[in-house]
Order: sequence, then C-alpha cells, then structure tokens
Amino acid sequence: MIYRIVAAEGATHNPLLPGLPDLVWSSVVFAILLVFFWFRVLPNFKKNLDARTEAIEGRLAAAELAQAEAAAKTANIEAEQSAARADASKIRETARAEGAAILAELKEQAAAEAARITATAKAQIEAERQAALISLRAEVGSLAIDLASSVVEESLKNDKTASNVVDNFLKDLEKSAGK
Repeated sequence: MIYRIVAAEGATHNPLLPGLPDLVWSSVVFAILLVFFWFRVLPNFKKNLDARTEAIEGRLAAAELAQAEAAAKTANIEAEQSAARADASKIRETARAEGAAILAELKEQAAAEAARITATAKAQIEAERQAALISLRAEVGSLAIDLASSVVEESLKNDKTASNVVDNFLKDLEKSAGK
C-alpha cells in the first residue's frame, strides 16, 4: 500500500525502499533460515560450547587439584626441612656438650698429670736434698776431722774417737741450724 500511495502521487520510486514482494519473500526466507538455525545449528553450537565449558572446568578442577597437591607437598617438604633443622640443632648441641665434657675430662687429666709430675718432682727434690745432706755431712765431717787434727795435731782419721767427734760435731751443727 505504501508503494501504491507513493506511485499514485507521481513521485519517483525511492531506491532505498524495497518493493512489497521483495519484503515478503525476504521475510519468508529469513523465517526459514531462522527456524533452520534455531533447530539445527544452534543446538550443535550449544553442545560444542557445553563440551568446551566442561573441558575447561575439568582442566580447572585438575589444575586446582594439582595446585592443592603441590601445596601439600610444599608443606610436607617445609615440615621435613624444619624437622631436619631441629635434628641438626640437637646434633650440634649434643656435640657441644660432648666437646665440653671431653674438654673438662682433658683438663682433669692434665691437672692429675700435673699433680703427679709435681709429686714426682717433690720426691726427687727430697731425695736429692737427702743425698746432698748426706754428702754435706760427710764433707763437713771430713773438714771437721781435718780441723780437729790440725788443732790437736794428732791424726784422728782412723780412730773410733774420730767418728764420735764427728757425730757430736754434726749434732751440734743441727741444733744450731734448728734454732
């Protein structure tokens, strides 16, 4: 109708507006194509989209599962490292304690050895002092005999009296040294 009104007025036909038969046939073809796409193509398209969605969701779930496993393994490794650090710390402390005990034992052994060496040295010094005292007594006795013989002018070297004189002289010397 619009077409007739425009043609009746004597106006020229607008090239931008299609004719009525063109509009009807275009609408029929459009409706057929729409029904074909609606019932044939669209379900297949939805099926493919659903399959892709499920595949992506499955991969995401697998990725989340792998990530959870990795987190669990990481936590397990961290716990093992923590336990290893604690064990290493205990071993170091044990070694330090054993080292201190060994050091104390070595110090004790050194002190005992030093005491033994000191006692041996004291005994040796005492023995040497006794030997020196005996040697000194003999020499002092010999000197006393020489002195007495020169004073008295007689030889007392082979006589019993000389021995008694020397012993008395040494006793007097000890008494005077003790005072």
